[in-house]
Amino acid sequence: MPSAWADVALGAKAVSIPGLKMQDVQARLGEDGQGGLRLTLRASKAEVPAMGWRRVGVDVQGTLQRDIHMRWLFDGAVQLAGAPGGALGNATVGMIIDEAANTLEIDFSQGQAQATTALPLDQPTHAQISLKGVPVLWLQGLLSTVWSGRATAGKLDADIALDMAEKGIQASGQFALSGAGFDTPSGTLAGQGVNGNGRLNIDSTGTPSRIDLDASLRGGELLLGPIFAHLPDHPVQLSLAAAAQGGAIDLTRLRVADADALQLDGAMAFNAKGDLQRLKLDRLQSRFPAAYQRYGQAWLATLGLRDMRIEGQLNGSIDMGSNGLRSFAFETEGLDVEDGSGHLSTKGLRGGLDWAADGDRPATTLAWQSLQVYRMANGASQSRWQSRDGALSLQRGLDVPVLNGRARIGDFEWRPAAVKGRRLSTSVTFTGIDMAAFSRAMGWPEFPGTLGGAIPALRWFDDRVELDGGLSVNVFDGFVDITRLSLQGPFSPSPVLTADVQLRQLDLAAMTSVFDFGNITGRLDGSIDELRLVNWNPVAFKASLLAGGGGRISQRAVNNLTAVGGGGAAAGLQGAVLKLFKTFGYKRIGLNCTLQASVCHMSGLENEADGYTIVEGSGLPRLQVIGHQTQVDWPTLVRRLKSAIEGNGPEVH
Repeated sequence: MPSAWADVALGAKAVSIPGLKMQDVQARLGEDGQGGLRLTLRASKAEVPAMGWRRVGVDVQGTLQRDIHMRWLFDGAVQLAGAPGGALGNATVGMIIDEAANTLEIDFSQGQAQATTALPLDQPTHAQISLKGVPVLWLQGLLSTVWSGRATAGKLDADIALDMAEKGIQASGQFALSGAGFDTPSGTLAGQGVNGNGRLNIDSTGTPSRIDLDASLRGGELLLGPIFAHLPDHPVQLSLAAAAQGGAIDLTRLRVADADALQLDGAMAFNAKGDLQRLKLDRLQSRFPAAYQRYGQAWLATLGLRDMRIEGQLNGSIDMGSNGLRSFAFETEGLDVEDGSGHLSTKGLRGGLDWAADGDRPATTLAWQSLQVYRMANGASQSRWQSRDGALSLQRGLDVPVLNGRARIGDFEWRPAAVKGRRLSTSVTFTGIDMAAFSRAMGWPEFPGTLGGAIPALRWFDDRVELDGGLSVNVFDGFVDITRLSLQGPFSPSPVLTADVQLRQLDLAAMTSVFDFGNITGRLDGSIDELRLVNWNPVAFKASLLAGGGGRISQRAVNNLTAVGGGGAAAGLQGAVLKLFKTFGYKRIGLNCTLQASVCHMSGLENEADGYTIVEGSGLPRLQVIGHQTQVDWPTLVRRLKSAIEGNGPEVH
């Protein structure tokens, strides 16, 4: 006689079994009319602490029946509300309970995602889990138990052994990722579009939690602190061991092997705020340009080195702590480097450097075939270096060919670990630097002459470079002396240069011919005091120019001086007479400009009722050029000067 079931309804405020807690539980079991049982189970809140699940709503419905082997079979649907990553929001579920075999097997399916879990009935805290096409976001809860990061994208296949303890889990197994993404609140660890496979071990039962990963990755992007990787299509081996606690993470082992670009062993650590606490890279082997394109581009850009072109190889190591550098070393058998801005370029770099913040390091040799700094081409040279007590020093003076002349670097001491105080000191002398070559390098009109001088002491103090002594430029048969030179933020986007400049007996005929201003003879003296350049553009100075010995001036030069001062020559009959002459005698020429707040305050030799005298004539016809504008917008003045020296005629506004 067939048995009959009456509907059974159960309710409980809380149900707790190892690894699972449920609140407000409602269950109903009754006949489904087809020889089976209909099961409905609902819970307003479910918690699986080991999986990082909190306040998850549960709704399970399906049929329950026994098969010929006396196993209980369940087929139905499960809907979880509030599970991390939207896991099992609308899934089918199949379950087999085999008391004889002491096993429980559960199969979930949602879309293309499938998950199978098998566990012993007498030890439900141990499970074998198989995942296929599962969204990585579904594992967000589990990930949250061991680190502060979050999954953002991707699919996962995996076979995992999972043990849930009272505090934490232990999990290990094989996995395969497709298009995976993740990030951290600090943004120091992240990835997107990553593909790969490998083995993962997680243990959160102790403090700190521990993670071991051995993976082969292909494609996508990966950020590990200062290392931003554009992963290639071929496999890159990544191996790491990490300890995570309270949002901080310590990568005690980090190994990367990309056959044709980069290999390294090292360690890395971040505090809970994401600040780098340690970076130690040993046995760093890099081959360019692949190493730059895949791993170095973003990091070098933070140092102001963009659009680099690098060829060759470089081996080395680096050790950084939260307070800065501790040591670095590198060696190369051949390296060519050029940055996109033209500020730095070297070819045929050979040798290396070896520095440490403490103790002494062996001496090294560094040589190059050519070196270019700020468009200044330097010839081949070889240097000898040694690190002692945190200072990297030249062991002997260094002669460097520069623009057909020479620069000699004397005592040189650099303290790479210093972030305050004295960071670098040296002395430099220049002899026979070709000003024509210098002009071409700077993109200026070419003019003859030589540059020479001595800087008895150059000091990099805090974020400022200061020079004692000065530079003397022998140009236009006279001298330009530069003193009190300093440079603030030399490697910042907007460096600030200050200096005083003295002009002594410059030949105006040579000078005006080079700049195509119109011919003037005589000698020019003057000064440009309190000069201030921001990002190499003038923002302030006090300039005073005087040709006090007399000479000749052409009609075109008169017109250009008139335009600069916003004034005019004599009018009426005298003006008509002046137009008959190509050149004029003058007694003095004087022009002053004080630049402040983008306005140039102009003056000249003498103040007149309606302006100031720029040119005081001599002889007949009598020439007098008066400037009427005492305040001129600096961009306007620059346009006038540019128009004058380019031979386009004066521009007056």
